[in-house]
Amino acid sequence: MSTSSRDSAKTLVLDDVSKQIIERLQEDGRQPYVTIAKAVGLSEAAVRQRVQRLLDSGVMQIVAVTDPLQVGFRRQAMVGVRVEGDVAPVAQALGELSEVIYVVTTAGSFDLLVEVVCEDDDHLLELLSSRVRALPGVRSTETFVYLKLNKQHYNWGTR
Repeated sequence: MSTSSRDSAKTLVLDDVSKQIIERLQEDGRQPYVTIAKAVGLSEAAVRQRVQRLLDSGVMQIVAVTDPLQVGFRRQAMVGVRVEGDVAPVAQALGELSEVIYVVTTAGSFDLLVEVVCEDDDHLLELLSSRVRALPGVRSTETFVYLKLNKQHYNWGTR
């Protein structure tokens, strides 16, 4: 979900059927509506309408998730960023970098946490030195290189 849609979205109360639909799509985003309909006790058309409403409201997205290692990105890292002044323009600029897959404004020792995927260590070094640290307002960074991904899942949010 993009920042703008998250900031402007009103909280949508989901009923149990909508939650079941989301859970089924989390298991397999290509699952046919007719299969979901049978499982949740609605018509195919009703499921199609609910899914469209969930998509339009920004409650969920249906996307293909890749394994960075298998598509040539051997280096992943989380970068803590300390900012001088307004955090928003720095967050915006970081979000525009193609290697950046996640940006969150935080409270604590870092103003921003930024997750990046890079081809290798040289790519990560170039990204940090030439582009991230060069942004106006970036005071300092601390990089946490991923050694092993122990858990990553996307089936949260309905229970």
